[in-house]
Amino acid sequence: MVVTTLALAAFTPAANVLAQQNVPEPDGYRTDNYRAAVPATLAGVRVLTTAEAEAIWRAGSGVFIDVLPRAPKPPNLPAGTVWRDKPRFNIPGSIWLPDTGYGKLAEPTEAYLRRGLERASHGNKAALLVIYCQEDCWMSWNAAKRVLSYGYSNVAWYPDGTEGWERASLPAVESQPEPRTDEEGSR
Repeated sequence: MVVTTLALAAFTPAANVLAQQNVPEPDGYRTDNYRAAVPATLAGVRVLTTAEAEAIWRAGSGVFIDVLPRAPKPPNLPAGTVWRDKPRFNIPGSIWLPDTGYGKLAEPTEAYLRRGLERASHGNKAALLVIYCQEDCWMSWNAAKRVLSYGYSNVAWYPDGTEGWERASLPAVESQPEPRTDEEGSR
């Protein structure tokens, strides 16, 4: 029994890699079940390993954009309840544009993403933009596809996200989202 369990445990990572390689790219954006195996590719976008992402980060040759959603404050909290956001640790120097990786974006959220990209790239549509969130998360896949559709020509997707980054013992820092204007709502 122990030998069988060990053999299965050794096989599991390889099975996950094979499953990921077999996930087809959809024609559009993923609109549900965001935490699932992602494709190994994204047409028109460079897919980065952790080593490649680290090299870009160390060289300062790209802007890292985290698109992990931020949990909203529940609207029906009793008066006097203290709400504390869950801390988000991301790749140092990243710009956090939460909620911009959903399959469908409300106009204000799309405007927030566009303004964030404009600031991050300093208006240069050829600037290297590295999009990520967490491992096996369609949010970053959707966001990278969307950024490409906005005419940015040097888009990279880091599918291992903060989990892959931390697994490689690379630094992570607590971050805050880029501010939204009053008219920008969620999704």
